[in-house]
Amino acid sequence: MFTGIIEAVGQIKQVEQRDQGVRLTIASDRLDFSDVAVGDSIAANGVCLTVISLAGNAYTVDVSQESLNCTVGLSEPGEVNLEKAMRLSDRLGGHLVSGHVDGVGEVVKFEPVGESHRLMIRAPRELSRFIAPKGSITVNGVSLTVNEVSDDAFSINLIPHTLDVTTLKHIQPGSRVNLEVDMLARYVDRLLHPEQY
Repeated sequence: MFTGIIEAVGQIKQVEQRDQGVRLTIASDRLDFSDVAVGDSIAANGVCLTVISLAGNAYTVDVSQESLNCTVGLSEPGEVNLEKAMRLSDRLGGHLVSGHVDGVGEVVKFEPVGESHRLMIRAPRELSRFIAPKGSITVNGVSLTVNEVSDDAFSINLIPHTLDVTTLKHIQPGSRVNLEVDMLARYVDRLLHPEQY
């Protein structure tokens, strides 16, 4: 489990093609690896991945083809948002995040509004019913609050701090982003509409 509060921005340094996915080497000078061991989980752009080796300020993970099929940002070198799995004693500064991406959205608008930025994303239709005003959503691993919803699109306000400490500052209209809807919304939907599952 994660909180969606990004601990560091890392860099995918190497992508090794495998039979059923890729092996990534991710490095970060800002992530504290002192309590990380092989087998631990670190989310990269919102995707929960298992550490299979550690070396200094870098670690290696395997990403299955299934994960590659339903996410973006893990198949080539570049920056990624990183968060280690939470401890039960940690503060829950964001919201409960599983690290299981539900789908990929497309950025419609990204524009300054005063000192902040307004981000509008179009979600896949099958996910839009889980997104509500003042509800939580994870975008590339970042816990955010939904401001408005209109059909399949939703908007978020990004404060300067969020842009400073995440990769969201690099997005632009047309960018594709990983989305994880609030898990409570999924459970409520299952209870209310069991015939759809």
